[in-house]
Amino acid sequence: MSLIQKILLILSCIFFVLTIAGGLKLGAYFAIAFFLFHSLTLILFAYRVYKECGEHSMVADTYKQDIGQELAGKNKEIENMKSLINEKEGKIIEIAREKETLSVENEELKKNLEKLNTEKEDLVREAEEREKADSERNVSEGLLPPVDEEYENSTVNIIELAKRAVNELSEDAKKVSLHVTVQSAEETLLVKADPNRLVVLFRNIIDNSIKYMNKAGSLVITISTINDDIFIVLKDTGEGLAEDETRHIFELNYQGSNRLSGNGLGLTQAKAIVDYYGGMIYAKSTKGRGMGIYIQLPA
Repeated sequence: MSLIQKILLILSCIFFVLTIAGGLKLGAYFAIAFFLFHSLTLILFAYRVYKECGEHSMVADTYKQDIGQELAGKNKEIENMKSLINEKEGKIIEIAREKETLSVENEELKKNLEKLNTEKEDLVREAEEREKADSERNVSEGLLPPVDEEYENSTVNIIELAKRAVNELSEDAKKVSLHVTVQSAEETLLVKADPNRLVVLFRNIIDNSIKYMNKAGSLVITISTINDDIFIVLKDTGEGLAEDETRHIFELNYQGSNRLSGNGLGLTQAKAIVDYYGGMIYAKSTKGRGMGIYIQLPA
């Protein structure tokens, strides 16, 4: 074997090794390039052998046939490698699509989770509000004066009941120089309620004026009717309260800044009575201009 043949054979082997290494590490294109160099050196080697051994044409033809078969095998390997590369690229594209789909699904899950958290917060808040309402209702029911079964839901004259409450507290009112009067354009205004509870309603509000007036003055109780509702206004000439305090006077155990005595239950019980009969009660006051209690009751 000549030196050139040896060199070509060595180069062919080197390129064959590089073809395998390229396919494993460097990529398909490097593998194909090295394979072409391998094939080229192999062909050159074969040519040199054929040229130098032309007299052995039959051997050379056989060798050429073997080389052709080997080249065909290598080409087939190349095609297989290309097919494998295309398959892997397809898998990469499929994985990328799956990743995108999972990302979209993840965003949907996040939105659903946020929605569930919001619904949970709403349910918790609703439960707390319901519990608070039930608690307030239980407190209100607990503050209601006992019912006299003989007079429960009887029809009574609310004007007479207001005067009765005034008479019961007349001595206490005189001690603080509070003049209490009942005014109405009618002599009789009928409501369906327990008379004792309505008397307690008036007593509590009158007693509140007695305790908080802090000076001589008057309390005027005006009772009127509009359509099927009875309106009661109890307006005194006391010191009154600031607006931010007035909105709390019906709360349990609340005592204003002008407190002289009492436990803060009177107006809370008054509200419980009004609520029980389906009415409405609220207060208006301005510091230094007295307190007004406004009540609406179904006739």
